[in-house]
Amino acid sequence: MLFLVAALLLLGVVLGTVAHAPLTFSVAAGLVIAVWLGVFAIRERHGRHRGTSAH
Repeated sequence: MLFLVAALLLLGVVLGTVAHAPLTFSVAAGLVIAVWLGVFAIRERHGRHRGTSAH
């Protein structure tokens, strides 16, 4: 329950920050995050096919 409250609080802070940021900055930050998540997903998929663990 505490995790859910903290997650909602963090989401509110982030959305509040994005609402006051310029649109170009928000789009650029979104693209950076999307690329980062894409690279992470590719590395995870590649690591699982090899049978090795990242730990």
